[in-house]
Amino acid sequence: MTIADEVYLRATRDGRLVALDALIAPTAIVSKSIRVRHPERFSVGERSIVDDFCYFSTAVRIGRFAHVANGCSVGGGAGHTFTLGDYSSLSAGVKVWCTSDDFARGLVFVPPPGFEDVKEFLIEGDVSLARCTAVGANSVIMPSNAIPEGTAIGALSFVPPNFPFEPWSVYAGTPIRFLRRRDQAAVTRQVDRLEARVAAQRGRAP
Repeated sequence: MTIADEVYLRATRDGRLVALDALIAPTAIVSKSIRVRHPERFSVGERSIVDDFCYFSTAVRIGRFAHVANGCSVGGGAGHTFTLGDYSSLSAGVKVWCTSDDFARGLVFVPPPGFEDVKEFLIEGDVSLARCTAVGANSVIMPSNAIPEGTAIGALSFVPPNFPFEPWSVYAGTPIRFLRRRDQAAVTRQVDRLEARVAAQRGRAP
C-alpha cells in the first residue's frame, strides 16, 4: 500500500494535526508502522520506500528511488535535518544521529522540557547522504557528516563525526577506513538505464 491510499494524521507538539502524506510523492511507499516526530517536515520522493519500524525525530528529506529499510532510526531533534539523496539506501538497522551525548564528559539522559540547558557537551550537526550512496546493515553514523556522491559504507560500521569522505569510495570498519574506489561508470550507467525506463513509461523521450 502506498501512503497515498490513506491519509494519516499525526499531532504535533502544539496540538495541530498534520497530514503525513502532505510531502510524500504518490508513488512512494511508506509503512504505517513508522514513527515520525515532525510530519510537517517529513518528505519522501518519487518511488522511494520507507519500511516498517523506522523512527525519525529530525526533519527528513528523502529523494527519488531511495530506500530506508526496516528498523532504521534517525535521531537528533527538530533543529536538525537528515537528507538521503536520490538512488540511495540505508540497510536494515542503520542508526543515524544528528545529536549525541559526549559519553566521556556529558550527562547521558533525555532532559524534560525546560531542563535542556543542563547539558554541556552535546555533539551536534546535520547528516546528509548525496545521490548514489549506500549504508550497510546495523551501521552507526554520528553527527556532522556530509557523505558525498557515490559513497558506500559496509555493514556494522561506525562513522565518527566530521569524517573526511572522498566521493565514489567504499568504506567499512569501526571506525571506518577507506577500502577502495567505487565503480562510478558502472553505477552511473545503471542510473541512466533506470531513468530511461521511467521516461519511457511516462511516454516521453529520455
